[in-house]
Amino acid sequence: TGASSNSDPSTTVEFMEDNPDGGCHIYRNGYYGSGISVVEGILEVNIIQMMNIQMTEGQVENSLVDFVVTCQGSLPTDVCTVVSDPTCQVSKSVVCDPIIVTDECLLTIRRAFEEPGTYCINITLGDDTSQALASALISVNGGEST
Repeated sequence: TGASSNSDPSTTVEFMEDNPDGGCHIYRNGYYGSGISVVEGILEVNIIQMMNIQMTEGQVENSLVDFVVTCQGSLPTDVCTVVSDPTCQVSKSVVCDPIIVTDECLLTIRRAFEEPGTYCINITLGDDTSQALASALISVNGGEST
């Protein structure tokens, strides 16, 4: 197979291929062009605050925690939260939701915890072309978090 080209977009590219049926050659002449699009993507995600949501006595089955998250770069279209054991090795739950962020990347993500304990939290913000991750350890103590 042979090909010739240079940076001139009007250059003819010629291919020669062996025909497996009888040793004949096929010649192809034409033009080749390609384009590259560079996108910024989501560059950085930060968990800037974790807040316990106070529950009434009738709502004690789950502890709720709000995570305030910021990001840099393009605006995300979805958020996924992975709750794991304290070593971040064994996943306990995964929740993904579409989000709408207007002109500033500042959002609050509310997640429920079924029982007290220490958890590893991975929050991933994504769009069509990129993803970025922030992680934190959180201790949930039956309605209180630290």
